[in-house]
Amino acid sequence: MSENTPEIDDDTGTFESGLPGILGTIDGWIANAEAVILAAGIILMAINTVVNVIARFVFGEGFFFSGEINRILIILVTFAGIGYAARYGRHIRMSAVYDALPSKGRKVLMIFIALFTSAVMFFLCYHSYGYIETLYSRGRILPALGFEIWWIYIWVPVGFAVTGIQYFLTAIKNFTSEDVYLSTGVIDGYADSESEV
Repeated sequence: MSENTPEIDDDTGTFESGLPGILGTIDGWIANAEAVILAAGIILMAINTVVNVIARFVFGEGFFFSGEINRILIILVTFAGIGYAARYGRHIRMSAVYDALPSKGRKVLMIFIALFTSAVMFFLCYHSYGYIETLYSRGRILPALGFEIWWIYIWVPVGFAVTGIQYFLTAIKNFTSEDVYLSTGVIDGYADSESEV
C-alpha cells in the first residue's frame, strides 16, 4: 500500500459482541451461525452453477434440478444476510436529519429506529410464517426435487426473527452505553474515505 492509500478496516475476523453476559453469548452464537450459513450458501451456489455449466458443455444439457437448488440457496443467503447486515451496521441509512442532531438526540433516535425496526422485523416474521402455513396447506411441490415447496421458505421467518433480535440487542446496547451504536459492535460514524495529500 502506498502512503496515500487509506486504510480499510478488516471486518472478516471473529465477531466479539459488545453486549454483556448471556446476551453477548447469544449474540456470538447467532453471529457464528450466520457466518457458516452465508459462507456455505455462497460456496454451494458457486459449485452448483459451475458444475451445471460444465455439464452443459460436456453433455450438451445442464442438470434439471440446478435452478431449484440455486433458488433455495438464494432465499437462504438473502434472509441470513439481512441479519448479518444489521449485525455489522451495513444496512442502508438515510441520515440527513439524524446527522444534524447532537449526540444525545442521535442516541434517542437510534434507540427508536432500532426498536421500530425490530418490531417491523417481528411483524414480517409473523406474516411470513402465515405464508408458509398457506403453502403447507396447498401441498405444492418443487417439480425437479420433488419435496414440498414450503421447506425452502423456512429461512424467511428465521431471517426476519434473527434480524429483529439483532435490532433489539442494538437498542439495548444503546441504552447501556455512552456512545451511539449502529449495531452491538459498530459505533456510529463514517470512515474517512479521502486520502491525505
